[in-house]
Amino acid sequence: MLFDALTVLQHRGQDAAGMVVADRERLHLRKDNGLVKDVFLQHHMVELRGNAGIGHVRYPTAGSSSCAEAQPLYTNYPHGICFAHNGNLTNTDELYEIVKTQFNRHVNTDSDSELLMNMFAENLIAEKENEQEDVSKRIFESVSKLMDKCKGGYAAICLINGVGLVGFRDPNGIRPLVVGSRNSKGYADGSKLDYALASESVALDPLNFNLMRYCHCKRVYNKLK
Repeated sequence: MLFDALTVLQHRGQDAAGMVVADRERLHLRKDNGLVKDVFLQHHMVELRGNAGIGHVRYPTAGSSSCAEAQPLYTNYPHGICFAHNGNLTNTDELYEIVKTQFNRHVNTDSDSELLMNMFAENLIAEKENEQEDVSKRIFESVSKLMDKCKGGYAAICLINGVGLVGFRDPNGIRPLVVGSRNSKGYADGSKLDYALASESVALDPLNFNLMRYCHCKRVYNKLK
C-alpha cells in the first residue's frame, strides 16, 4: 500500500524515496536516491513487513541530494522515531544551536528535517516524565512545544515504535496534510478502522480510503477519540 501511495505521489519529488514499516516493534527501513520504482525492488519489498509504516519521496528544499538526507529519518530515542517531513523551516540557525547546545544531540546532515525530528524527540523525552498522563496527551504536548519553536511551513508524519503514528503541520496550515479512514479487513460494520495520512488526497484514492478532513493534529485526535 505504501508503494502504491508513493507511486502516485512521485510528482512531489524525484530525487529520493524511502519507506519504513513496524513489525512487532522491529523497524524495517529502505531508502535511496532515485524513483520509487527503482528504490523498491521485489527483494526489498519482501523485507518490508509490518502493519504500520510511513513513506516519503524527496526533492531537496534544504541540505543536499545526499542519500543520507533521504527520508524517513530515524532516531532511536525515545521509543525509536521515524520521521517524514515536507516543508521549510525559516529559523534553522536558532534550532541548530538549541539541538546542539541545549539538547546535546548530534546533527548529521544539513537537512532542516533532522532539526525538526530532534526537536520533536527531545520534547517527547521531556514529556515522558509526566507518566501519569497517557501517551497520546504527551505526544500532542510535544508537538505543541515544537510549534512554539519551529517557524516556517511544514507538515510531518512520525512513526513512534510501539506507540503509533502522529501527523501534524505548522500552525498556519501552509503545508497540506490529509487524513483518511476505511473499514479494517473483516470489520465491514465500521467497528474497527484503518487510518492513513498523506500530503495529497490522491495518495488515498488507490487504497480505498475515504477522505476525512484537512486539519491540525489536535483536531484529528479529538475527532478520532
